[in-house]
Amino acid sequence: MAERGAGVAGRPDLTRGPGRLLVTLYGVFTVAAASRSLYQLSTRFDEAPLAYLLSAVAALVYAFITVALVRGGEAARRVALVCCAAELTGVLVVGTWTLVDSAAFPDATVWSDYGLGYLLLPLILPVTGLLWLRRAAPGAP
Repeated sequence: MAERGAGVAGRPDLTRGPGRLLVTLYGVFTVAAASRSLYQLSTRFDEAPLAYLLSAVAALVYAFITVALVRGGEAARRVALVCCAAELTGVLVVGTWTLVDSAAFPDATVWSDYGLGYLLLPLILPVTGLLWLRRAAPGAP
């Protein structure tokens, strides 16, 4: 018999409870960041290449997290943990960089000003994700 909260073949179901909201938000952020960056990279690359490339990187990170959460299992949980940590690092580095040297970013990225243009969700999501993934670890209370 599978453990409570376990998915197929006893793999941790990362989409239950708060995980369901995380999957939804990361899915939306994947589409939003990818759409925005693809448009900007294809039409205005010369205006702010660093900002647009960083938004594309954010979209990739969001996509990896979304897929890992949906896939479930211990390996996917570890991938999601690494990606959430990378996302948080990116938000903190880029957020600080945009405040210290705004001239480096003639246009905003998803992570500019710690995600202020997205209601700070780019800062809140990885923290929430890390907490959820830690709680979903095997043997976690």
